Amino acid sequence: MTVTLQEFNHSRTRADMPNIKPGHVVKVYQKIVETKGVGKKAETKERVQIFEGLVLGRKGGDGINATITVRKISGGIGVERIFPINAPTIEKIELVKITKARRAKLNFMRDRIGKATKPKGELIDPKENIVGIKEEISEEDKNAETKTDDTEIKGKEEMKESSKEKEEDVAVEKEEKVAKDKKEVTEEK
Repeated sequence: MTVTLQEFNHSRTRADMPNIKPGHVVKVYQKIVETKGVGKKAETKERVQIFEGLVLGRKGGDGINATITVRKISGGIGVERIFPINAPTIEKIELVKITKARRAKLNFMRDRIGKATKPKGELIDPKENIVGIKEEISEEDKNAETKTDDTEIKGKEEMKESSKEKEEDVAVEKEEKVAKDKKEVTEEK
């Protein structure tokens, strides 16, 4: 049984990674192994380092050698790192903010200074799944496209009717209150 290179690559890709696109703000959790000492007395410590920044671009598609370029500003200096998505040293990638980008590579963000480096977008609830957010957005788009002028007019008429009913209910309540007050005044006499 022969295994093609394509099948091998797809079998080694990680399924737990979110769909990362240029314009997203992500936190990349990377395992770092530190060694102290030499020879038999060497101690190894493993820790997780977090790198949070804007995704400038993605290369390699969905394959095993897919990489993302993440940029952040640290102490007034721009720092960029390229992370292989399917590397075993990457513990997880967490989405922080989704922004809409109209380009595949955001290289123009390198020239931005100050407030312009912060992309505008929606913050992500850590408990929510990115797939659920995409489904909600697509449903809203479909609803907006299918809405016609007739349905908008009907909706306005329904709102007018409901507001008239509320006004009538308020008027009836006022009349009942006035009637109760009159009864109380006549009973006191």
